[in-house]
Amino acid sequence: MLTDFMGAINNLLWGNGQILIYLLVFAGIWFTAKLGLVQFRHFTHMFSVMKGSASGDASGISSFQALCTGLSARVGTGNLAGVAMAISLGGSGAVFWMWVIALLGMATGFAESVLGQLYKVRDGNNEFRGGPAYYIQLGLNQRWLAILFALCLFLGYGFSFSAMQANTIADALNHAFAIPHVYSGLVIMILAGVIVAGGMRSIARFAELIVPFMGVVFILAAVTITLLNITQVPAMLYDIITSAFGLQEAGAGALGAAIKSGIQRGLYSNEAGAGSVPHAAASATPNPNHPVTQGYVQMLGVFLDTMVLCTCTAVIILLADINVSGEMEGIRLTQNAMTAHLGEGGIYFVTAAISLFAFTSVVANYAYAESNLHLFKLDNKVGRSIYTAAYLGMVFWGSNASLAMVWGMADMALGLMTLVNIFAIIQLTPTIVALSKDYRAKLAKGQAPEYNNGDAKVQGNTEPGVWK
Repeated sequence: MLTDFMGAINNLLWGNGQILIYLLVFAGIWFTAKLGLVQFRHFTHMFSVMKGSASGDASGISSFQALCTGLSARVGTGNLAGVAMAISLGGSGAVFWMWVIALLGMATGFAESVLGQLYKVRDGNNEFRGGPAYYIQLGLNQRWLAILFALCLFLGYGFSFSAMQANTIADALNHAFAIPHVYSGLVIMILAGVIVAGGMRSIARFAELIVPFMGVVFILAAVTITLLNITQVPAMLYDIITSAFGLQEAGAGALGAAIKSGIQRGLYSNEAGAGSVPHAAASATPNPNHPVTQGYVQMLGVFLDTMVLCTCTAVIILLADINVSGEMEGIRLTQNAMTAHLGEGGIYFVTAAISLFAFTSVVANYAYAESNLHLFKLDNKVGRSIYTAAYLGMVFWGSNASLAMVWGMADMALGLMTLVNIFAIIQLTPTIVALSKDYRAKLAKGQAPEYNNGDAKVQGNTEPGVWK
């Protein structure tokens, strides 16, 4: 019954109904237009804001830590297993549509992260917390909608996403080393428990150490494979483009599968519009201290996740001489592709990569959901203990569940979160635009774009004392 229910919801959101596909494309175009092509016109500025990104304060983590935390949630199964699923179901053309949704999603990610920063609050430990539930409540004064989003977030990032990441790690370890899923689940659960016990700062420090290292190693591996197969690259690119527009023999049916799979897995990977990354953005004290700074930081995260890391996985799979069955395939397809390139060592490389990628997502997912305990006045020892126990239980369950069930649950939760978040940020567009104009005007005058209350006309109210 649960599988049938999730299937019906996902069919409405992602399948025949395709509500989210239209909604996400609309949101990407909407914010690209409203923000003056921000992801293209300010592409280099997006990198320049990282110069002062290493400094934080007692209330917030640094911008670099926020970027790494956002990436640690983004960079996971979506980059290795999700890309493989997109290609197995939608063909090589799905890669093109992943690129499209990423370029549009950069503007959406910018918008939601600006709001996460503006409407952040202080929790019981005097640390910054925030996210869609907070900007819905403070900016739109719609507490019922804020609670609905928070409940969807707990279902998604609190429980089902971590279960799905654990499932991928366990499956990869079982395929490479024949380790039983139950043992992998126990180890993942214990390690995650140790890290999340330290709260947001502990998770941010872990992400700051692991994410840059694993990202660079994976990119170097993909570049090496590309150079070794450089003569096949033009044919691969031609195949991606022609498949993306249904110009091959399969025709219109393949076109629909490519668009659906590419956008669905692209969203799952970069999370733009889903309302997850604003939690990391809200936890930071940016430098310069302006909400728009975090917009640029997290926009960079979307670019790095999909345009760089997902492309690396796609190249590894498409340049490998292996059969893509047309049925749902996850991490094992990526493992088989890497084995085709590197021999038996390939399967161990992918296993190590997915274990690190997915594990960082497991702990970052905890932080996102934990940020919403403050909304229910549960950011205390009892509230955190109950949530942590439920979260760790789902991590263990996920490592032993079926692939279809955990991905179905994750897709449903992501879809519901995205519906609520897009509905909210579209309404808050005037605030996003006003803050962006304030930032650019100060920058044009040669001023440090610091934000204070009243500098821009915003909707609703910010928490007293957060902005001077």
